Amino acid sequence: MQLKRKAEGINEGEKVKVNCLNQIEYLTFPALEKLGIVRHLFSTRYGGVSEGIYTSMNLSYARGDKKENVDENYRRIADILKSTPDKIVCSSQTHTTNVRLVTEKDCGKGIVRKLDYEDVDGLVTNIPGIVLCTLYADCVPLYFVDRKNRAIGLGHSGWRGTVNRMGEAMLLAMKHAFGTRPEDVTAAIGPSICQDCYEVDGDVAEKFKHGFPGEWEFLLKDGKAFGKFQLNLWEANRRVLIKAGVKKNNISVTDVCTCCNSAALFSHRASQGKRGNLGAFLTLIPEE
Repeated sequence: MQLKRKAEGINEGEKVKVNCLNQIEYLTFPALEKLGIVRHLFSTRYGGVSEGIYTSMNLSYARGDKKENVDENYRRIADILKSTPDKIVCSSQTHTTNVRLVTEKDCGKGIVRKLDYEDVDGLVTNIPGIVLCTLYADCVPLYFVDRKNRAIGLGHSGWRGTVNRMGEAMLLAMKHAFGTRPEDVTAAIGPSICQDCYEVDGDVAEKFKHGFPGEWEFLLKDGKAFGKFQLNLWEANRRVLIKAGVKKNNISVTDVCTCCNSAALFSHRASQGKRGNLGAFLTLIPEE
């Protein structure tokens, strides 16, 4: 799989890594792999069984794909993570900054069991073996690993989540649940839409001007049409994490845009909504 890379995401020479196992192609962050306490991935469109606009690794049950195909896609992803679908816990994304503390009672929710919660864009846990899952088709995946307390989090952050500082909400939830300190966290900002592809209206731009006073000039540039602006969600989320206390050298930023790579990654903008969903996955490895 060949991906178009963006210069914005350069992190000390380490870029998002392309992997292939059992004909499934997926992405990982070297910085998270090096920790040795988690398994993680960000899916691509390759290696699943879905067809048509969902080809082939679609992970959404809500967009019209056949349930049996999505079931098999999750089984294949779980196998990569050395797990099973009944250990996966899904979010219920509505562009909030609500974060759920996940326990064993949640295992399988969203896949083999119905969700019994709503409006949850972030998941955190310190229980090894539970696989956190959030879904994407241009929005920003946020990965968190507390190296000291062995705790993890996954957050979904579109423009609403970003301007409302989802990254900070995740860190506060982890602090409350596990005693997490930002300086002990390794974080990653995953594949999502880049600034060149993400054009927003003036009302969204105004929200970022108010939400990032003194910084918005680094996040917005003039759009391709009058009254439009190009928004850099990668940089906005990076700044949220730094202000919340995560060390700069502990933050990996993607160099892969979903919209630029719509043949390999689902993109809502590139497909005009005719698409499936990608997944971010994160799990703590049980201690021996």
